Amino acid sequence: MDYRAFVDAHEGIVHRATILAAGGTAHGLQRACSTGEVDRVRRYWIATPNAPDDLRAAASATARIACVSAARRRGWWIPPSTDAGLHLHVCPHAERPRGNHVVHWTRPLVPVGRTSLLESTQDTLDHIATCVDAETAAVLWESACRVERFTPADLRRVRWRSASARELCELITGLHDSGLETIFAVRMRGVGIAVRFQQVVAGHPVDALIGERLIVQLDGFAFHSTAADRTRDAAHDRELVARGYTVLRFTYAEVLHRWDIVERAIARAIAQGVHVDR
Repeated sequence: MDYRAFVDAHEGIVHRATILAAGGTAHGLQRACSTGEVDRVRRYWIATPNAPDDLRAAASATARIACVSAARRRGWWIPPSTDAGLHLHVCPHAERPRGNHVVHWTRPLVPVGRTSLLESTQDTLDHIATCVDAETAAVLWESACRVERFTPADLRRVRWRSASARELCELITGLHDSGLETIFAVRMRGVGIAVRFQQVVAGHPVDALIGERLIVQLDGFAFHSTAADRTRDAAHDRELVARGYTVLRFTYAEVLHRWDIVERAIARAIAQGVHVDR
């Protein structure tokens, strides 16, 4: 076996048992370690210089990547202001890992195999619920619904450890199209404004509908970055206005960094009654 190539094909770090199950031998592995082809991390993990820092740190700590760090690895959408430090999950009575990491000492909700350095999705959600602010937690839970194909019913069936996680279950819809939309939903709920999302109006879904006539469109970068996207958006806006709707369109930067502008514009429109049928 080419041990270096095998380990690199597994993100640069792999459990010894995985190598042996694939046809490697204890003797061959020992030789590869002694020649520097690969190196050993603690007792059971084999790595190359290509091993990502987070995976190597988890193996060194006999831990698993957890919370927002696990969410990042899974491709969930994470607000840019979220802490970029490494979160690790260890058993309740384990030693504190070396390094400046955020450590979660809990019994796992869902056990994972010894060859994994990543905690379960359910444990990731539970740790997020108690570790970050409510808005960020809601964004990450909604993103998990999209990426992992969870439904709100799936989440409600889990026996969560924390009250925060149980409360999130009652708020998550699984309907939000983006993290930006979730942030908007949480902030609107915080000021008591009822919003419906992804309603089809004039043949296309709109991001948010307040009352019957006020439409809010959110320009997330992924879906509004090209000239063709902007041309399509402008055409839909014109059609909505022609049908008697008021359309407010906000950019990604405005929602994330200039929320005061967004909230003030919506409050003014509601005060003028443009959200109700006339």
